[in-house]
Order: sequence, then structure tokens, then C-alpha cells
Amino acid sequence: MTPAVAALTRAGIPFTVHEYDHDPRATSFGLEAAEALGVDPDQVFKTLLADLDGSLVVAVLPVSAKLDLKALARALGGSKAAMADPKAAERATGYVTGGISPVGQKRTHRTVLDETSMMWDAIYVSGGRRGLDLAIAPADLVEATGAITADVSRW
Repeated sequence: MTPAVAALTRAGIPFTVHEYDHDPRATSFGLEAAEALGVDPDQVFKTLLADLDGSLVVAVLPVSAKLDLKALARALGGSKAAMADPKAAERATGYVTGGISPVGQKRTHRTVLDETSMMWDAIYVSGGRRGLDLAIAPADLVEATGAITADVSRW
């Protein structure tokens, strides 16, 4: 179906697929997903790419929070992080913005999963396109992506 679904299936990692009708006029893809799926926005996680000292890195955090770039840099031992150019993010992941999955990206990137994910039995992340989310246990997402967990959210 998508590279994310294929990668998790190949790895034998359990997940469930949740599709919904994406509204092309939506401005917050994550909040749209939370509403469509009927789940708490703190349980739906967005995938953002940042430039950390010249390399792209991935941050996965609740859609209800903002990315703390300084905390992201600290978590990965870098000095300065800035949001990645959306086109660079699309090229590096193979996904379109609003549908970037932390799993199945074209290239492997260092990944940080916000520590609030561990409060949930399962979190929802993009399945690789708008209108497709995957429910996955946070520990399984760590395994699938090689992520570390850290506090990278601002509320």
C-alpha cells in the first residue's frame, strides 16, 4: 500500500491501518486525523524534519504540540536545528508534506520520538499519505525507526 506499511509488514511489527477521507482544504493534517479517527490529539503524532548542523533529522511528536528545536538539537548531540525546507523533506523521505511517515523513508534519518508517546499503548502516525494513519505501540515505532525518546515538545 505505502512504503511505511510495507516496511512494518516486512519487519513483522504489529500495527493497524486507519483510513479516513482527507479534506484537501485542511490546514492541520494531524488535527484532521485526530478528529476523523475520534482520538485524542495528544495520541496522534506528526513527523517533522529538521536540519541539524547540515543533516536532516526526524522528530515525531504530538500534533497538539510544537517542536522545540533546541531540545531536538540537545537530544541528538547537535548544536543548532532549524525546520527543514518542505521540498528537501519530501525528496529525502519520498513522501509529501502532510503525509510523511516516520517509517519507510527513502533514506534513514536519525529520529527522536517525543517521550510523551510512552503514555499510550498505541500512537497514531502517518501511514505515508494524507488520509492514512497507522496505530503502533511506541516501543515498536522505536524499533522500526531506530529512534531515541526525548522531550522535544513545547506545549
